[in-house]
Amino acid sequence: MSPIKPTSPSLSEVNASVDTTKRIGFRRKLFAFIGPAYLVSVGYMDPGNWATDIAGGSQFGYQLIWVLLMSNLIAQLLQSLCIKLGLVRGRDLAQASRELYPKAVNIFLYFLAEIAIAACDLAEVLGMAIALQLLFDIPLLWGVSICILDTFLVLVLLKYGIRKLEAFIISLVAVIGMAFFVQMIFVHPSITEIAGGLIPSIPNSSALYIAIGIIGATVMPHNLYLHSSLVQTRKFERNPIEIKKAIRFNLIDSSIALNIAFLINAAILILAGSVFFKNELFGVADIQDAHRLLEPLLGTRWAPILFAVALLCSGQSSTITGTLAGQIVMEGYLNLRLQPWIRRLITRSIAIIPAFLTISILGEDSTGELLVLSQVVLSLQLGFAIIPLIHFVSERKKMKEFTIKPLIKFLSWLSAIIIIGLNVNLVINQVGHWMQLFPGAFWLNFIVLPLIFLSAFVLLYITFNPLISRKRKKDISVPHGGFTELGHLQPHHYHRIAIALDFTGTDTEAIRHALAQGGKKAIYKLIHVTETPGAFFLGNQTRDMESELDKENLNKYVNYLHEMGYDGSGEIGFGNPKLAIVEKTMEFNADLLVMGAHGHRLLKDILFGTTVDAVRHALKIPVLIVR
Repeated sequence: MSPIKPTSPSLSEVNASVDTTKRIGFRRKLFAFIGPAYLVSVGYMDPGNWATDIAGGSQFGYQLIWVLLMSNLIAQLLQSLCIKLGLVRGRDLAQASRELYPKAVNIFLYFLAEIAIAACDLAEVLGMAIALQLLFDIPLLWGVSICILDTFLVLVLLKYGIRKLEAFIISLVAVIGMAFFVQMIFVHPSITEIAGGLIPSIPNSSALYIAIGIIGATVMPHNLYLHSSLVQTRKFERNPIEIKKAIRFNLIDSSIALNIAFLINAAILILAGSVFFKNELFGVADIQDAHRLLEPLLGTRWAPILFAVALLCSGQSSTITGTLAGQIVMEGYLNLRLQPWIRRLITRSIAIIPAFLTISILGEDSTGELLVLSQVVLSLQLGFAIIPLIHFVSERKKMKEFTIKPLIKFLSWLSAIIIIGLNVNLVINQVGHWMQLFPGAFWLNFIVLPLIFLSAFVLLYITFNPLISRKRKKDISVPHGGFTELGHLQPHHYHRIAIALDFTGTDTEAIRHALAQGGKKAIYKLIHVTETPGAFFLGNQTRDMESELDKENLNKYVNYLHEMGYDGSGEIGFGNPKLAIVEKTMEFNADLLVMGAHGHRLLKDILFGTTVDAVRHALKIPVLIVR
């Protein structure tokens, strides 16, 4: 875990890794830019969408198709703002937020973003587990456990570059699309009735709950962070003409990808409406029920198989993008980077724990309600991501000629108002219902209500503070730090230098660099750590052969220094090198430590540990690493 600079490139391992400058011609240029939106689009067709679409179609037929269409239009509008933010300002949404808002607000926004990612990952875990159960008859809890194994897939794919990851995702989207294309052939839906579902209507409060779930499943907050980062994976000339071209190509990419996602979502809802609603099976809200009923109602065994395969591809593709979004929000808001595999395990654990508990306590039949709830949670987070995004792309000082036009700004704020208004209505209704069921409950009065008021305050703050304090300046670091007046620099002389030796080929370089730093006026302490089993348990009382040989070798180095005219001594440490080197260095009161890098990578780091990093973080003196 390590701090990173505020303006370190978003997803630095793949930032500007796809060179578009050498592509000539519209089609070749467009092909170079196509990809990021498909990684975003899988979030619009994840298992959470399936749950809300199936619930909406089975209960209300085609009446909520207009919600899907509205959500898709809002999604395309907001993703276009993300494209501009990433390409023009070179920031993802989390980085831009950290530059504008105070630390306390950013921490709150970060936790909300993490909740959204965890809710999304919960839907993906459940969706993949359900798909495995449908295809291979694996118990749901086993399926949830198996989902842990895909944790490292994104790491493997990213190792081969962002284009390979995009190709993998596009192939999964293609499988999902083909599966539902065939499903539509099976059901023969009525085009006239589908068109009637485009007329806005909310039949009752249940429809409102599902509609909000559809919005949360379609306009997903973590996708706003993700898209503003992924567009930065393309390398292009940073001038107004090329930026305009990059924006245009990314908008084409986004329009195609998100409309494919809309058609797939519409297909799921139409399938549920045609098969279940028309057969008066209004209570079909679970994916398992939908799968079980498809074959007898459609008269073909291929329908449920295609349904399950598409669900598996949906869950797998979505979980990859959730990993990337988690990395983006942590680095952007907290200025903190974890090892990707640790980051992935944290996100997946947050999702798996509630899935395990829900299935264990309430049974497998509860997964449908849990999926819909996860999407409602996503919708509740939307305002906290949309409002800062609109502020960032409306700031003429930083966006210049790329500032969004008044009509786009109006539509963006209108979208935010619609989403927030629906969510406020849902919260008021739900809290009112709880107050009737649990009057005077401690958790309601002292946990739920304070959190609601705090969230409302933060929402108002991030909405109006930028409008009030446009001229407020904040000290922001630039990519390589700002210029600091150096004054008259005096060379620094080290007087007490510790040298960590491991009796390998790096020892010569370590000693040579140490002597160059201190010369013959410094005092040197040569340190070696014995790592035998006896050293770990007996410490300096150990007398095995290796520890005795280590003492002899260390004395040879000390004698060599004396022959060269240097003042030095040696000391043996015992046990863990990360602790022993730090301990001996501090006892010597050194003002510089010189170490040789061991050169371990990947598996060896896991097996043997990274001594250099541990020592460097534990000491407050300069540490010189040589190879």
